[in-house]
Amino acid sequence: MMVDRPRATWFAPGVKVLVTGAGGFLGKALVRALTTRGDSVRALVRRPEPALQHPSVEVLLGDATDPKALAAAVRGMEVVFHLAGLRRATERDDFWRVNVGATRLLLDACAAGAPALRRFVLAGSRAASAPSATGCREEEPAAPVEWYGESKAEAERVTFLYGDRLPVTVARPPRIMGAGDRENLIFFKLARRGWALAFGGARPISWIDVDDCAQGLLLLADRPEAVGQAFFLASDERTTVQGVMLAAAEALGVEVRRLEVPGPLLSAAARLADLISRTSGRKLPLNRKLAQQLLAPGWVCDTAKAGTRLGFHATTPLRESMARAARWYLERGWL
Repeated sequence: MMVDRPRATWFAPGVKVLVTGAGGFLGKALVRALTTRGDSVRALVRRPEPALQHPSVEVLLGDATDPKALAAAVRGMEVVFHLAGLRRATERDDFWRVNVGATRLLLDACAAGAPALRRFVLAGSRAASAPSATGCREEEPAAPVEWYGESKAEAERVTFLYGDRLPVTVARPPRIMGAGDRENLIFFKLARRGWALAFGGARPISWIDVDDCAQGLLLLADRPEAVGQAFFLASDERTTVQGVMLAAAEALGVEVRRLEVPGPLLSAAARLADLISRTSGRKLPLNRKLAQQLLAPGWVCDTAKAGTRLGFHATTPLRESMARAARWYLERGWL
């Protein structure tokens, strides 16, 4: 993988960096990228994570919705990456409490207790913008179609409200792929069982490999052009949900049958899955959020702004990203 980065960056390596949600899929990739270039990382996590053991990483146990934990976490930091968030929930208030509430609390903590702060980077989401089959641009108004996207749009709005006090910027990645991911595991499991599903027709989506996304986040922290701006971080290669499953099948070396799933059937199954999740306490991979996203016209985003202003180009092919993920799953017995 190669990412086209400008030779000159605003910050030299070796800065003090906080990463919330460092134990997550993207968080671990970002921490790897930061330590590789020589930064000193403080990782805020809710539970110990072996993958974060590194001489340059200080692990701080705490919750991103706890003001005291956040006050301790931001102390002495020069750059803050806010990745902590909630992706699966059966209630709107849960998304709002974590994705919006934690963002506001962290911004307050930075404003009050991080005088050396040079950049606050929010990991937002493509889901905050309107669905598009041709390519949504950053300047278009937020128009989420489900609770998760709604909460990410509000978190982004709150972040920019602090722009007069803090140097803030926002990344909007689409679906993130790669080794270590749990969100896309369901597609590999379906492919392993011989299925490549389409939901209400072919709906194009943008995506990005996790390591490319981490490099994009570094550019948002480094480049002065990023301040006060939001950027889609995505590959120029587009696919569909069925295309993801076909790529998974290729990586696993299995033959699959293509099947069209009617939209009403998917919606009904998602409602049932949410009911089971609420009553059992177990968060199933299928839910209302996923169904609404799958049935949208498309989730394509325009990558021109990140390329032009930041020099960012994600170049990992889907086939390569999926192959890495497949190997990772198989080595750990997840498939």
